[in-house]
Amino acid sequence: MNLLPLLDELRTIARNGLTYAQNEYDRQRYERLLELTSQHYADYLDLPSGLVKERLQAETGYITPKVGADAAIFDDTGRILLMQRTDDRRWCLPCGWLEPNESPQEAVVREVWEETGLHVQPAELVGVFTRRPDPAWGLFTMVAVCFLCAVTGGELTLSHEGLDLRYWSLDEVPVWHGAHAVYAQAAHTLWQKHMRANGG
Repeated sequence: MNLLPLLDELRTIARNGLTYAQNEYDRQRYERLLELTSQHYADYLDLPSGLVKERLQAETGYITPKVGADAAIFDDTGRILLMQRTDDRRWCLPCGWLEPNESPQEAVVREVWEETGLHVQPAELVGVFTRRPDPAWGLFTMVAVCFLCAVTGGELTLSHEGLDLRYWSLDEVPVWHGAHAVYAQAAHTLWQKHMRANGG
């Protein structure tokens, strides 16, 4: 049984409760809920519960899912640009978290430049995808905003975040990072639609 979705929701309730609770008794209840959540996260991750609680308390304000931006970049033959990550050695679209005061479009342009050396223009929204907590993909809920992007300049250059950088046919990718296969397939369908519309 995957307990991560439950722990993520309990963590959110506890942290939001501690942010807004006015009553001391309520604060004690939310604090206890955070302690229990931290303990179960610690058991799951094999970490000290105090360390886990410290990390959970570090996030301030109202707790919401993290938001990331992903870029789908295709060559003329329909192959997609992917980076082999240094953390899990799996292949992913160029992507990253939004920074403060940054739109998803701005984030995807920045991330592509940082990870690939290419300048891109977001051409169309592929989709907004929700990744729920999963042992293989991550502990917390996140939202990925994926764009079909057109290359406008730059030179393909591997960054310190990647082990390799290349264009792949979707059916040849050896191992995907997280849900990136889903994003890539949706983007490829959109790319094909554009190609047919343009007589390609």
